[in-house]
Amino acid sequence: MNLGEEHTHMPSQAERKTLIDTIRALPERLAALVGGLSDAQLTTQFLAGEWTVAQNVHHLADSHMNSYVRCKLIATEDHPTLKPYDQDRWAAFPDAQSADLSTSLALLQALHARWVTFWESLPADAWARTGNHPESGTVSLDDQLALYA
Repeated sequence: MNLGEEHTHMPSQAERKTLIDTIRALPERLAALVGGLSDAQLTTQFLAGEWTVAQNVHHLADSHMNSYVRCKLIATEDHPTLKPYDQDRWAAFPDAQSADLSTSLALLQALHARWVTFWESLPADAWARTGNHPESGTVSLDDQLALYA
């Protein structure tokens, strides 16, 4: 489902658990994927105009932090406006070009542990809550969970 699309399927608890487990596993899976790469591999643009592997890892930390905050806003405010950001400008910022990858991997590990706690402790009635994304329209917590899993 794309953000802003009409909800035609509300996930079951089992489907949500599968998505939450995917979020739980991502930091370890990502660390295993990039752990053996050389600096040259991490900083190479494999396609012209695309991000490097390192920029993608830093982007995941940035993107998932933004989503975590959006989820908290949706859960605690009445249909909040969810601030967009320019991910390409963030990826071009010096920290996404030169920061040690272990920093973003550690951030993802801690963030995902907290995010899993958020998802697993969410009251049943909170799943129906929504926010407004200026570019995507109405966004639910189920949308956020599915998008980031």
